[in-house]
Amino acid sequence: QVQLVESGGGLVQAGGSLRLSCAASGLTFSSYAMGWARQAPGKEREFVATITWNGGTTYYANSVKGRFTISRDNAKNTVYLHLNSLKPEDTAVYYCAADHRSYVTTRPDYWGQGTQVTVSS
Repeated sequence: QVQLVESGGGLVQAGGSLRLSCAASGLTFSSYAMGWARQAPGKEREFVATITWNGGTTYYANSVKGRFTISRDNAKNTVYLHLNSLKPEDTAVYYCAADHRSYVTTRPDYWGQGTQVTVSS
């Protein structure tokens, strides 16, 4: 079956950096658009970054533009999210998503289980 397994979350001070990884299995990874979404307590889940199957097109939410970078390695079936200049408001559970369409939609085919990112002030 399809599995998306996130890793790399943790506790970091404001201004710090993290790299999240999402390892995919059970699907033809290079055929899927991938994305990272986050959900803070009491808030809706929101996509912060997406990337097309070949990495040719990326999207960033305004709140993270210039600070976060999404990338993928199709040879390793892995998508990454580099988080820089972290702020306390970036605290959330971060989820990886896979979508068979050209772009990640609001209803992707698969979700990972999430990894917690906590930014202290």
